[in-house]
Amino acid sequence: MAAAALLVPAMALAGCSSEGGRETTAAGEGGGGQAAQTEQIKIAMITHAAPGDTFWDRIRAGAEEASAKDNVEFLYASDPEGGRQAQLVQQYIDQGVDGIAVTLAKPDALRDVLAQAEEAGIPVVTLNAGENEFQDLGAFAHFGSDEQLAGQTAGERLKEEGLQHPICVIQEQGHVGLEARCAGVKEALPETEILYVQGTDMTQVSSTATAKLQASTEADSIIGLGAPYTMTLLEAKESAGSDATVASFDMNGDLAQAVVDGDVLFTIDQQPWLQGYLSVDSLWQNHRGAFKIGGGQATLTGPAVVDSSNAEDVLEYANEGIR
Repeated sequence: MAAAALLVPAMALAGCSSEGGRETTAAGEGGGGQAAQTEQIKIAMITHAAPGDTFWDRIRAGAEEASAKDNVEFLYASDPEGGRQAQLVQQYIDQGVDGIAVTLAKPDALRDVLAQAEEAGIPVVTLNAGENEFQDLGAFAHFGSDEQLAGQTAGERLKEEGLQHPICVIQEQGHVGLEARCAGVKEALPETEILYVQGTDMTQVSSTATAKLQASTEADSIIGLGAPYTMTLLEAKESAGSDATVASFDMNGDLAQAVVDGDVLFTIDQQPWLQGYLSVDSLWQNHRGAFKIGGGQATLTGPAVVDSSNAEDVLEYANEGIR
């Protein structure tokens, strides 16, 4: 999202994603069923999604289905820059929403504004990023994967294949979840090398990865931390003439097919549709009866390994956009 989008009046923000994407979902739309017979509430979700990253479509789909079920007016905005994400949160606080779901890729940037939400009496849950920070920032629940554990799982899986020298490609330096993934891989495989790329520029991702694969004499594998990036790494592998094994985190239809075809060894799925669904539903439940899910601990939606043994089972759902 361009910085100028922050100048959009509050009423306009309520109607559209800051990405210029789909409009706000009203209760009863998209779910195909009868909405809850409770008063309608407004729930805002503010993520660090970058424009064009289709990973977030799954989170939004889950959130919108829960909104339709729970009689919720669902509002969505995003910005990958922490300071602008905080400004979006503040705009929704000023609108007086009934609940906020937010990602904590850059938790320090959101600390002050989430304190403002608490002062305003607006309940907050976090999702996707922030499993180690959500309690300190005043959220009552978190829905996501344990990213350090996910990285360890990936590293152990590579080790089972006899691989020892992976390149772990981070598309957003400083993102706590991505850094934790590669730290987990490195914990399992100490020879892991970190490669930073500019995730908003796929041409740069491809050229940087190609050059790294051509220059590295020891790398036997390369790991993408998101489905679109992994698909780009497959192209880089071909361009480099490399025989490195490709592995991944997260999933879409193309990546699931690549696992089925044997082009990608495995992917570590965090089940983002569930993150969106549970975030909205938990805020509705909190409004309905002061319920709090998770007992003060993160509710884990991953890691779940998808490999040749089960990729065909989830391919249909990946193409549907819910896995």
